[in-house]
This record gives sequence, C-alpha cells and structure tokens, in this order.
Amino acid sequence: MAEDSVKLKVLFLCTGNSCRSQMAEGWARALKGDFLEAHSAGIETHGLNPHAVTVMKEAGVDISTQRSKNVRELMDTEFDYVITVCANAHETCPVFPGKARVVHVGFDDPPRLAASANTEEEAMNCYRRVRDEIRAFVETLPGGLEWR
Repeated sequence: MAEDSVKLKVLFLCTGNSCRSQMAEGWARALKGDFLEAHSAGIETHGLNPHAVTVMKEAGVDISTQRSKNVRELMDTEFDYVITVCANAHETCPVFPGKARVVHVGFDDPPRLAASANTEEEAMNCYRRVRDEIRAFVETLPGGLEWR
C-alpha cells in the first residue's frame, strides 16, 4: 500500500459491542490492518465479553484492551462501510454521515449458543465457532463487501 493511500474505515456493529463486533474488529486489525481502519460499536454497550477475549487470545489476537462503545460515540466518523453482524443491529442501524454503505453479515450470538451447553468446554466451542466464522469473513475484505 502506498504511503499516501487512505485506509478504508470500517465499523462492525452489533447489539451490545461485547462479542461479535469486538472479534471482528480484532480480526480486521490483525489480518487487514494495512488497508482497513477497523472500529466496533453497539446499539447498546454490554461490556467486553471475557469468553470472546479468551478465544481470540487462543487464536493469537489480543482484544483485551478494546472497550465496549455505543454507536453514538462514532456518529461523527465518516465510515466507508458499516457492517452489521447481527439482525438487531441491522434493523436498528442509525444513518451515518457521508458515503457509508451498510452491509449485513449476520453471525450467531455466542452467549446465546453457549447457554444450552452442558460443559464449559462446549460453551467455549460456541465462541470458537463464531470466532472462526468471523475470521473467514474478515479474510475476504474488502472484496467480500462488493458482492453483498
């Protein structure tokens, strides 16, 4: 990437900015940081999910310093893409200034999946599955956004 090139600004948006959007931000920074400026936020803030931090760390990505943010904190930022990662965020996504294109790429909610797990390991596997699905999506960026 040329030094004078501008990175694409991408916002990953979910309901509480605790898990899916946080993982997506972490993956985007780790895998695509050369050409993406990744952010995450929620319609609400639920705090950073410790299980999300754990499974991301297992995969070599530290998201422990990220924090849960309300989308209102970022309303003045001109994003190229707002990627909603859950149905609630997609349905309630605010209008952003500028040219932001909203793209929906839904992922299962790990805490909801883990609620029916019989063991801690089963619960963590729910988080790992969604982590890996989010990674696979992030690996397609930015080209993967063009056909959606």
